[in-house]
Amino acid sequence: MTEWLDASGRCFNPDASVTTVPLWDGHRCYVIDDALAHPDGMIAWGCSGQFAVPDYPYPGLVLDAPLALAQLVADHFSQQVRNRLGGRRLINFQVRLSLVTTPPAELAPIQWQCHRDRLITQRDDILRAASVLYLFRDPAQGGTSFYRPRQSEELTDRMLDDSTSLSPAEFSARYGLQPGYMGESNPYFERVAQVPARWNRMIVYDGGLFHSADLERFSSFSADPRVGRLTLNGFYNCRRNAR
Repeated sequence: MTEWLDASGRCFNPDASVTTVPLWDGHRCYVIDDALAHPDGMIAWGCSGQFAVPDYPYPGLVLDAPLALAQLVADHFSQQVRNRLGGRRLINFQVRLSLVTTPPAELAPIQWQCHRDRLITQRDDILRAASVLYLFRDPAQGGTSFYRPRQSEELTDRMLDDSTSLSPAEFSARYGLQPGYMGESNPYFERVAQVPARWNRMIVYDGGLFHSADLERFSSFSADPRVGRLTLNGFYNCRRNAR
């Protein structure tokens, strides 16, 4: 099962370009265009797999990558971006295909928010990096936005905790937010950067920053990998460079 490799046996394009999008406080998002050597093969693999509802609050379906593919993605991250993000030794990683399939009205309150990626207990010496590779051709299906909290850390954490325990009606009444995907700034988060989607574009960033897919105008919730909002997502825990 190597649909993701091109005729030369490559997963990633050695001639891909890398650009930088500044975020805030020295943080950056790295954009790799024409990332995969054979992106249609990645979609073909997705079409042959069995997507499932995850046990974490992702608004759709996921398909875990086999170890051979996950290792290729992790190696690419280590070679191209890890040092730029301030990471050194890679501790562990996860790679999967993801499809957004949940309409706005059916979202749980935790899914109304931007979020941070956390694979292990938060530690200052660990970089929790993440990548998203867009496997759809229509940019209107949404890129990725980055957010900075507007409230104190205590109030922000309290709101996020409540989003996991309150009913939609209770959460909406307490915080003045309505069901739907995160888009523009709100009283709790300021949107400070957007990276547009592009076919075969991969973005890599510090997953400890608040971020969200740009889905406020998204309306195609197909579970078909050929037409839905299909992405290849990677999550990487690394030791941080010494400061």
